[in-house]
Amino acid sequence: MDAPASLRGQFLLAMPGIGDPRFEKAVIAMCAHDADGALGVGVDRILPGLTLHGLLEQLEIDPGVAPDCGVLIGGPVEQQRGFVLHSTDWTGEDSLIVEDRWCLTSTLDVLRAIAAGTGPARWLVALGYSGWGGGQLDDEMRRHGWLATRGGSELMFDHEPARRWEAAMHSAGIDPRLLSATSGQA
Repeated sequence: MDAPASLRGQFLLAMPGIGDPRFEKAVIAMCAHDADGALGVGVDRILPGLTLHGLLEQLEIDPGVAPDCGVLIGGPVEQQRGFVLHSTDWTGEDSLIVEDRWCLTSTLDVLRAIAAGTGPARWLVALGYSGWGGGQLDDEMRRHGWLATRGGSELMFDHEPARRWEAAMHSAGIDPRLLSATSGQA
């Protein structure tokens, strides 16, 4: 059997009724996907009780000119680890450029640059990520529950987090009102 195509640079959408409440109608920006595994960052849910300014203060970084905004739940893995998904107009030493669509940076230099007003023009901050071991996501993609779509980076930056799943479904040509949370058997 041929290896599935890489999902790097795509959005992974959890379908209704996926069976895991952590991923119900989730939108995950896929940053890495190869034979060794996959890594993505959720972009659809705000972490209650924490804002960017609060996070920066915890890290002893002056918020400077950074606007205060919500911090996203990036996924269930390493929820204390921070990630910034951002436009490609800024890169740091350890930034991962994802298919020339967006960057992923997990070092403090991006937060310092955002606070100083010298960072990327567009960005999202998340704690945690979604990860899969080698072949695990490929197996999950063969079963029901996940849909991959190319959707543009504007999906992350031009829509409120709670609206991203619906916007992604529409960009894939799917009317989410017509979906059922249960599947049948023929």
